[in-house]
Amino acid sequence: MRIDLHTHTDRSDGTVTPTELVREAVAAGLDVLGLTDHDTAVGWDEARAEADAQGLRLVEGMEISCRHAGRSAHLLGYLPDPGHGPLVAALDEVLRGRDERMPRIVAKLQELGYPVTEQEVAAKSAGATALGRPHVADVLVDHGIVASRDEAFDRLLSPGRPAYVARDAADLVAMIGLVRDAGGVTVLAHPWGRNGDGALGRDGFAALQEAGLTGIEVDHQDHDAAQRTELAAIGRDLDLVVTGSSDYHGTGKVDHDLGCNTTAPAQLDRLLAAAEAAQAARPTRPTRPTRP
Repeated sequence: MRIDLHTHTDRSDGTVTPTELVREAVAAGLDVLGLTDHDTAVGWDEARAEADAQGLRLVEGMEISCRHAGRSAHLLGYLPDPGHGPLVAALDEVLRGRDERMPRIVAKLQELGYPVTEQEVAAKSAGATALGRPHVADVLVDHGIVASRDEAFDRLLSPGRPAYVARDAADLVAMIGLVRDAGGVTVLAHPWGRNGDGALGRDGFAALQEAGLTGIEVDHQDHDAAQRTELAAIGRDLDLVVTGSSDYHGTGKVDHDLGCNTTAPAQLDRLLAAAEAAQAARPTRPTRPTRP
């Protein structure tokens, strides 16, 4: 069984629709697909309809933008009730921060002499609920200023680069609790990738586990072999669920093909069992999902 639990569509910063994502997952030989657009569940219904038609098992989720100990952190929330009021309110705040950051990034790029407009970014992100820096990067590619999203981030859009703008994000510990209260489970995405290497050690993971964290995403393209080995050891030591995934974004991210990293079936079973326990612990258990 081939299981990929971290993917994106054009409802956030991917380049394919939810329907296209499911079809590509089937073509890639996947049996289970996790849909985890940034900060939104808006693509779930469309993906579920196609997954049912294709005989693919869909695990609904989202990748939530958080901060922890002064650093950016990404939290994969699986199977929460998307109509849970406190979770909806928190996600709305995160999305508001995304919206408010866009004109500030564009203004910085214009100050640097780059001919990027808010209208171009809006056109590039049409259909997306969660606006992000990748949409700005795509405009820079269209202008020939950079050759790829990666170059845009390396030169201009990452922390410390001239067009970077910070934004509001949810507190990681609080968000772990909100997802749990909504009947979901949480996995920390690529914790040692990008700028996170070494920032969170065993004790840090243990503290997050105490707060309700279910697992760690270990096998990810942003982790090298040594990091994967060490993270897997931490997962075993703490009895956390260990996952692997592609972090697929369509053509928006190179070297992240569907199924390039996968999750073991036994780990998926543990994740789903934890979700069932979280749902059973809720005072009321509404039919899910109730809101995109």
